[in-house]
This record gives sequence, C-alpha cells and structure tokens, in this order.
Amino acid sequence: MTNNKRPAWDEYFLKLAMLASERSTCPRMHCGCVFVKDRFVLATGYNGSLPGHPHCEDVGCLVVDNHCVRTNHAEINALTQAAVHGVNIKGATAYITNMSCTTCAKALIAAGIKRVVVFSDFHDTLATQFYTQSGVEIAKLDIPGRTINYDIEKYASARKTENSK
Repeated sequence: MTNNKRPAWDEYFLKLAMLASERSTCPRMHCGCVFVKDRFVLATGYNGSLPGHPHCEDVGCLVVDNHCVRTNHAEINALTQAAVHGVNIKGATAYITNMSCTTCAKALIAAGIKRVVVFSDFHDTLATQFYTQSGVEIAKLDIPGRTINYDIEKYASARKTENSK
C-alpha cells in the first residue's frame, strides 16, 4: 500500500483478479486473470465451463489426471475474451490469482505476455520454468487485502440507495 492508503498498481490489479475469481464455477479452485497494459484493463477471465455447458458446481467436476477438464482456466478465458473482442495483449501483464498451469503458461507466452503477477502457486506445473526460459518476468507477491474499503458514510457526496439501507 502507498502512504495515502491507495493500493499500489500491482495490488489493485491483483484485487481485480480476485474479484474476477468470484465468478468461477469449479469448486476445486477459483482463479481469476486480468490482462493489463499501460495501467489499462484489456480483458478478464475466470475458470469456468464452456459457454452453454453445465458448471462443475451444478453437475460435479470431470477430473482427469487430477485436473478438472470441464472448465477452461482463467487465463484461457481471458485470452478468448481478448480474441473475440479484437484486443491485442502483446506486451501486457497478466495478473493471476494462482500460478498458471503448464498449458496456460504456454498460451500466455505465445500470446506475448511479458509479465506475470501472482500470489499463489499451482501444483504440477512447469509454468515458472517456461516463463523464465521465455523471458517473461514473474512477480510473486503477498495476497492483497481481501476487503474493499469503501466507507459511504465518510463521503459527503455519496448516500445509500433505498435498497442498501
């Protein structure tokens, strides 16, 4: 945190990844990913089933070799969101709640991600090795604060809506 209690940029974007992870539908792990370039959010993703397919939380996980294969990982969903909307992520930073699996790391490297920021590791992955060999900077940070600090009573121009009273 900076002196004026504003989160540093890395903490801010990791918190956005944490928020994205709340949309995850696989109970084995919730993961979020945010692509950022020049402090601008390019795309987000979270781990979940293919569009129109059942979710793990509704029908159970489909586990093969200790991995749930019913879901796309957060990084793949962020990559596809960027592709569908024509967003160039080359040179961007990926803020991810958990270290990538090997497959996602390879996809991010191929897409031109230059920096990865995470606060949690992932089992059975070669991501760190592949990122390092490809010149992708890795920043492993402490988990950011898990609360959002918004004190509506403190702000003179804000007031609660009827629904929030």
